[in-house]
Amino acid sequence: MAVKSFKSLLVAVFSVFFVVLSAPVLAQHEPAEHEPAGQEAEHAPKKEGFDAKEVIFGHIMDGHDFHFFDWNGHAVGFPLPVIIYSQQKGVSVFMSSKFEHGHAEYNGYKLVKEEIGEKIVSSDPNEQFYDLSLTRNVVQMLLALIILVWILISIAKAYGKGLGVTSAPKGKQNFFEPIITFVRDEVAVPNLGAKSPKYLPFLLTVFFFILINNIFGLVPGSANVTGNIAFTVVLGIIAFIVILFSSNRHYWGHIFNPPGVPLGVKFILVPVELLSAVLIKPGALIIRLFANMVAGHIIIICLISLIFVFTEKLGQGFGIGSTVISIPFTIFIYFIEILVAFLQAFIFTMLTAVFISQAMEGDHGHGEEAAHH
Repeated sequence: MAVKSFKSLLVAVFSVFFVVLSAPVLAQHEPAEHEPAGQEAEHAPKKEGFDAKEVIFGHIMDGHDFHFFDWNGHAVGFPLPVIIYSQQKGVSVFMSSKFEHGHAEYNGYKLVKEEIGEKIVSSDPNEQFYDLSLTRNVVQMLLALIILVWILISIAKAYGKGLGVTSAPKGKQNFFEPIITFVRDEVAVPNLGAKSPKYLPFLLTVFFFILINNIFGLVPGSANVTGNIAFTVVLGIIAFIVILFSSNRHYWGHIFNPPGVPLGVKFILVPVELLSAVLIKPGALIIRLFANMVAGHIIIICLISLIFVFTEKLGQGFGIGSTVISIPFTIFIYFIEILVAFLQAFIFTMLTAVFISQAMEGDHGHGEEAAHH
């Protein structure tokens, strides 16, 4: 009974909210009586305001600086080095602040903002150059790699001194040891059996590298590295190479000559199996991680953007009122994203282990037998 009353109250609140919201919106689009519709929009000056699309794509796409927030019309953040090599000018190194966020040209180069991110172009159309700049995705990925290596080396040194072996683990060991044990016992051993020690370093590296980049991407103002398709493509290619070198003759025999299948069906089944081995499996790893990490960030930014959109279009009162809905939902999605950060690292590692196991075994009976060990 209490649940039904709560649902009814929610329906009533949202109904009143959207009815009140719709009136100013409809009134805004009514043309003046003395001026035809369309003519008013033609003569009205274009007003620059909050661009939710620019904010969303500015966050999920790569860039040449870290932008945290705006204060009194000025961007707060720090630029990154631009490194350009061309045969005509040689090597040019300068900070991205010289571009003044795309409003200025420096040394014959300018920064152009496109639908899919930022791009450096030359004022000379005949100049060919190579952009070797340290973008925010690259800088953050290197930072995550340095921190990951430091953590794992410090843990390994502690184990080498006997801490966590003859005594209970402490500090970082206490946090990471259950995760390492989980990947070993729930991912590597069930799928790879006796060969799990051989592949465990690779699986742990993939898991922690994705996880730490996922966590870093949740920090406000940081880059969404795992939401970049180039990052996930490289991870997918590396996983595919490991799978390829782990395969055996029995695996490829099942692909090119499926046993127990009529000859006419083989002409259809062989291309499908080959496509699955070389494209669909790596593609599943690539697209799953990319799509999930991008989707969560877009939802969070959209919820926050509602406050600014309502403030600009409907007034400050509606903007403040929208925080009652936007902020709680943003916090909820943010905690969901923390769970997704761990979950996507686990899924990528698990699928990689499964694909390696399939490449090594080649038949279901042997794979099931190995899973029981």
